[in-house]
Amino acid sequence: MMPARSRRCLLRILALAVLLAGSGNGITARGAAPISSVAELRTLREQAATRARRVIFNNDGNEPVYLCKTSSPAELLSHRTTPLRGTHVDAIFYCTWSSGFGLFTHDTKVGQVFATKEGLFERNLAPTMLAAGTDPLRVMTDFGREHGIEIFWSFRLNDTHDGSTANYGPIMFRANRLKQEHPEWLIGTPKQKPKFGAWSAVDFTRSEIRELAFRFVEEVCHNYPVDGVEIDFFRHPVFFKRAAQTGTACDDDERQMMTELLRRIREMSEVEGMKRGRPILLAVRVPDSVEYCRAIGIDLERWLADGFVDLLITGGYFQLNDPAYSVALGRKYGVRVYPSLDDSRVRDPDARKLRASAAAYRGRALHAWRAGAGGVYLFNSFDPKNPIWRELGSAATLAAADKDYFGSVLGPGAAAGGSYPHQEFQNGSRLNPANPITVKPGSSTTTVFAVGDDFRGRARAPEVKLRLQFKLAPAIETLAVSLNGEPVTRGEVDGDWIAFTIDAARLKPGANEVQLVLAKSAPAALLTDLHCTVRTVP
Repeated sequence: MMPARSRRCLLRILALAVLLAGSGNGITARGAAPISSVAELRTLREQAATRARRVIFNNDGNEPVYLCKTSSPAELLSHRTTPLRGTHVDAIFYCTWSSGFGLFTHDTKVGQVFATKEGLFERNLAPTMLAAGTDPLRVMTDFGREHGIEIFWSFRLNDTHDGSTANYGPIMFRANRLKQEHPEWLIGTPKQKPKFGAWSAVDFTRSEIRELAFRFVEEVCHNYPVDGVEIDFFRHPVFFKRAAQTGTACDDDERQMMTELLRRIREMSEVEGMKRGRPILLAVRVPDSVEYCRAIGIDLERWLADGFVDLLITGGYFQLNDPAYSVALGRKYGVRVYPSLDDSRVRDPDARKLRASAAAYRGRALHAWRAGAGGVYLFNSFDPKNPIWRELGSAATLAAADKDYFGSVLGPGAAAGGSYPHQEFQNGSRLNPANPITVKPGSSTTTVFAVGDDFRGRARAPEVKLRLQFKLAPAIETLAVSLNGEPVTRGEVDGDWIAFTIDAARLKPGANEVQLVLAKSAPAALLTDLHCTVRTVP
């Protein structure tokens, strides 16, 4: 007997085929039988999903609100888009504001155009641009078609900037008619804040919220020639009132609500894709842990198994696993994975500056490529003239360039606005100045750092330095350091740092272990950072 899930899948395919058979510009226009055309659509979708995407540029779409001085499409594109021509950017994920559920800068009838000019938003040109015929999302899709760059609409499912105590928060909340009119649809109030997440998040146990989320996506798929839609679950990752208020993990009922929303979006995207004769891809941006996703209401492995996801974007302001974890998950279900290289928000300004360098991004990107990623995804990196856009999409280019590696780029990390606790799901190092490691006298302490390079067979080895930072550097003669089981010597003290020159061949692709042993006579030391530099030799 056919399993229940298979029967349900077959019934949905048949229902979809019947629906599409009546479409004047869908299956009938292509002259194919209904079910075979559904299969053809899915074949085309698979082909589209596996095309090369070296670098995905996520644009939060705030140019109309903050940057544009005129309604000109050329000016809109000039800020972050036009300079990307000829770079490694093969896809732009464009968010039309979404800062507050239901607020957008594209032409929407289902949602609300973000039109306020109060306070920080006094220069907001979104309504003026739409009135002049400059629809930001339409401008982007036109640019993408002209220059061979994919354009996805990025939908932040539950953005909660409007719950911030910063000056922009109350303004954004006042501008949101939906939240003003239906406070009962939110997970809290300013005076009754939830245990986790921002009070202004909408509650997806409400059928009204799930219906609106579906209709927002449907409207874009119907009205704009986007190549795909990204559902961004990481900005911000709080969806259910009970979990936010009590701190208990989401249950099967809540996960099923979100799964049903994804199923509806997938089926709608197929209907719209058939009408226009080419597929609409679905990407999801989620935390990089199946278990953590389940805790916040995302049944990720089921979504992958049921074919709801074409592109898997993993990670954000916190990282739970090595990129290899997500790559293995994607391969299990035939889905390409794109690790999200978000900007580091470690508190120490010097540590943050180190992690913002081009060399640091090169190291992170090469590690992702070596793990088997389909490409890399950058979030909150908006300078289109930065050289990284011409470098991060090629492992060969990165292998020959200067790079930096760290014990941890993000540290423990935190979701903006708060979220269900993630640290118990976190594997790997969290080392940074705010999360030091105590090195006790007479005992062994180990930490790890990941490397993307493979120096085997290199004709010319680069110069490599392993730099260890301490709150107060111990006397160098009291500290014994080993790398991957072999002693490291030639250390030099530079302020709070001790730098060791390393033979490049001693580094290995993937995890590298550093062991520290402090003399019994020495005082305890705090290891605050690990920074490995790889520099090409002329």
